[in-house]
Amino acid sequence: MTSGLPFDDIRSLLGNMPGPDLATGESVRLVFERRGLSSALAPIADLAEWLARWSGRPPAVLRPLVAIFAGNHGVMRRGVSPRLPSATADAVEMCAAGAAAVNQVCVAQDLGLKVFDLALDLPTSDITTDAALDERGCAATMAFGMEAIVGGTDLVALSDLGAGGATVAAAVLAALYGGKGSDWVGAGSGADAAMIERKAATVDDALELHRAHLKDPLEVMRRLGGREMAAIAGAILAARMERVPVILDGFATSAAAAVLHSIDPRALDHCRLACLSGEQAHLRVAGHVGMKPLLDFRLGDPGVGAGLASGIVKSAAMTVSGLAAPLR
Repeated sequence: MTSGLPFDDIRSLLGNMPGPDLATGESVRLVFERRGLSSALAPIADLAEWLARWSGRPPAVLRPLVAIFAGNHGVMRRGVSPRLPSATADAVEMCAAGAAAVNQVCVAQDLGLKVFDLALDLPTSDITTDAALDERGCAATMAFGMEAIVGGTDLVALSDLGAGGATVAAAVLAALYGGKGSDWVGAGSGADAAMIERKAATVDDALELHRAHLKDPLEVMRRLGGREMAAIAGAILAARMERVPVILDGFATSAAAAVLHSIDPRALDHCRLACLSGEQAHLRVAGHVGMKPLLDFRLGDPGVGAGLASGIVKSAAMTVSGLAAPLR
């Protein structure tokens, strides 16, 4: 039986989220209006205003961070991914060695990068036979994610990593928004038709097993999701409390964000979506949470979209600084 106690602190934070600093946002908008550039640079003006509104100060991105959360899933035993579970650890090691695509993007954009190994040697339970996590473990993982922004970052871009992550994300989204597994699964990292059918069946089996417990979005996440999703949800919430704007990157990342949005639609007002992933259902998720991607292409490599979008936000902040300086 669910006690509810481990999630009480999370619900309390969601009930006390700070709102936007409208005056600071408006001051940024005026910079563009005074130069007659509001329409010519509308997307840049919008980003700069968003940055100011949620940071509460003039736009500046001095300590940006790309944070990637990696988790493994018991559902992998159902044959839902062409990758092996060991691929997650391999990808983490690649990042640590500076050899992943995200490393190169972060160097090019002058971004910090952290990759969090969320007990990769201890996969979550198979969601077709048990809850992925118990309440205490899920709440603790959310708390761990909250620590990701410790250290003074002023822009955080969140991304996910993990074989099987798209399947559990699809299960979470089906529980939140309705539909069958086939409505939410896709080819992902290269699944063939037979594997896509297994993914859909896996989601359907999980929904049937947990159907009596899916009215609470936090229960949905802990029963059907993964550690990376819990940590990302925690990071999104902590960023809000600390007035740090957030960029979201990845299908499972968007599913984690959707959990918070389902509790309170205002929970993602400080967030922007980097781009869509290779999962076709990602566009539907974006529609549900009311976001348009900053980048008009699909990327499936963890953190790459996050890094590229962070560079655009940095450019928007620098544009305001330059336009606000006195003309010589």
